Amino acid sequence: MLQQTRVEQGQGYYQRFVQRWPSVLDLACAHENDVLKEWQGLGYYSRARNLLKAARQVVDNHGGKFPQSHAELLKLKGVGDYTAAAIGSICFALPEAVVDGNVYRVLSRVFGIDTPIDSTAGRLQFKELATDLLDTAHPGDHNQAVMELGATVCTPRSPDCSRCPVQARCAAFATGTIAILPVKEGKTKTRDRFFNYLRIATGNGIYMRQRAGKDIWTGLYELPLLESNKPLSNEAMETELRANFSSGWEISAKSEAARHVLSHQIIHAIFWTVIPPKKFKPPTDWEHVALKKLDKLAVPRLIDRWFNDGL
Repeated sequence: MLQQTRVEQGQGYYQRFVQRWPSVLDLACAHENDVLKEWQGLGYYSRARNLLKAARQVVDNHGGKFPQSHAELLKLKGVGDYTAAAIGSICFALPEAVVDGNVYRVLSRVFGIDTPIDSTAGRLQFKELATDLLDTAHPGDHNQAVMELGATVCTPRSPDCSRCPVQARCAAFATGTIAILPVKEGKTKTRDRFFNYLRIATGNGIYMRQRAGKDIWTGLYELPLLESNKPLSNEAMETELRANFSSGWEISAKSEAARHVLSHQIIHAIFWTVIPPKKFKPPTDWEHVALKKLDKLAVPRLIDRWFNDGL
């Protein structure tokens, strides 16, 4: 959970998660939709799917016992070098240095390193430095201490240098370069996407569909979607409905645009209340869901907010 989530935000999720699935065996037996539902709001949902797959690997391949070597940890779904080092050092006292965003920041400032942290050379340099500094007798404590220093004192903005235990040897503090360290080569470009959701009321329910493929929100449920390359007018939406389905659709309402920001994408969503033609047959991936059962589905936060606004 903490790979992409602040501790304050993740605590409640963690408590609910381990209360529902207190052992790796319990989690391995869970249904994916239930796991995604408990994860709802944390984002980066591939982490939840990977966690479920890893639990099943632990049960199926290791008899329910967590592997204790770096090589075996790396075989678990979703576990890379950073996570394997964190688990190995903290749980099994393996002498492996952890390098996350907090560690990059602390080391770059303390040692005055301006090598970009997102470059191949930078990743290698910081990994070697972290390994050289590691207290091999207490690797878990050491790694957690450096990460905690970055999370609570040596923060990205307005670091609390007055209570930093290594202020006296910090090159960035001495040279006034705190604000420019660490250095990154470049930012990932964001792209705008325009989602047109179809609210199709049918009796006491609406149509939903489960996202598939390798796009965002895989496995989560949403309303039927037509994506466009720009905002659509009513006339343009009628054309899209006709082109994708059939003629005879009626648009009865249109929401204000909702803006949802992801790490590399900005979603602009409009919820269209539409009435299909009488003989319309929904696509096979549409599911009719009773309104009273909507809260059982794992949905993106964007859809959850729309639910809470009264559909």
